[in-house]
Amino acid sequence: MKRELIHLENVGKSFGSLRVLDEVDLSIYESEFITLLGPSGCGKTTMLRIIGGFEMPDTGKVIFDGKDITKLPPNKRPINTVFQKYSLFSHMSVEENIAFGPNIAGKSSDYIKDKIKYALKLVNLEGYEKNDVTKLSGGQQQRIAIARAVVNEPKVLLLDEPLSALDLKLRRNMRRELVRINKETGITFIFVTHDQEEALSMSDRVVVMNQGYIQQVGTPENVYNEPENAFVADFIGDSNIIDGIMVRDKLVKIFGREYPCVDGGFPENCPVDVQIRPEDIILAAPHEGVFTGVVTRAVFWGMSYDINVEADGFEWLIQSTTARKVGEEVSLHVKPENIQIMSKPQSEDEEVAQND
Repeated sequence: MKRELIHLENVGKSFGSLRVLDEVDLSIYESEFITLLGPSGCGKTTMLRIIGGFEMPDTGKVIFDGKDITKLPPNKRPINTVFQKYSLFSHMSVEENIAFGPNIAGKSSDYIKDKIKYALKLVNLEGYEKNDVTKLSGGQQQRIAIARAVVNEPKVLLLDEPLSALDLKLRRNMRRELVRINKETGITFIFVTHDQEEALSMSDRVVVMNQGYIQQVGTPENVYNEPENAFVADFIGDSNIIDGIMVRDKLVKIFGREYPCVDGGFPENCPVDVQIRPEDIILAAPHEGVFTGVVTRAVFWGMSYDINVEADGFEWLIQSTTARKVGEEVSLHVKPENIQIMSKPQSEDEEVAQND
């Protein structure tokens, strides 16, 4: 078990009448890559800024390595930030940008020279010391921003949507680079994004947020395969979410018919949300599967098709490697282990917390 490095304790923050964070509790561990994921306005960037000292919480504490740092200014925290806009000094060369922090700290010229060499090797930009930062590509500028942050030897690196300005191929390359840098340096990475693919492909743990609440914390596999509520299921990837009744353990009623599943622990005959991922639905000949319907839409995405099927008055989304024609009659089959049962909100507060 990794050692806890940061603990947010009942952290709340409002801007005027807008409640941005509502009594948030979160533990962040040494050396992990943790991602704060959610839609715009969910509170993820505010949480990052509170950890960095750029915002003060209205309530609660920020505990760092066992010490309360809630009121400590940013420059006194062992934390560095890489912003969405890289904020490089345009009048300085690459090496001067990287050396800025150690120079301010009064480090020796030999120390700084060694650190510049180390940092440029870490971000695969050896030999760029004398380059003009304004002439670098977006991806190279981002690497220099990371090198400038890492050279200060922070215990934590905050990354506020640093990939959003890059094209798709470069973003994917940089994801791999960031994971590598995290593992090589042992620095705790706290990454903010609204991109589910980024969060799932990079993180040790994902914190899913909405409207100032943490909806779920877990590994990428956990939040994808075992979402705790309909918001998480819908936000993380594509989902078919249907109203259901949990008849008893391992038996759920959907559209008036009973189907086996693998979940239990719910009261008998209680309303539930039923999630079925599009990739878990198997298309078959009419009346061979669980539901029979008609194809209403088919879109080719390169490796697969998104197919919409209207059945039982519900518009199903299926992802398949086999093409289907609009108007074609098909049936849908789902294995019991691919039917995910989730509790419905038990109060008005829970419903507000889950829904946009």
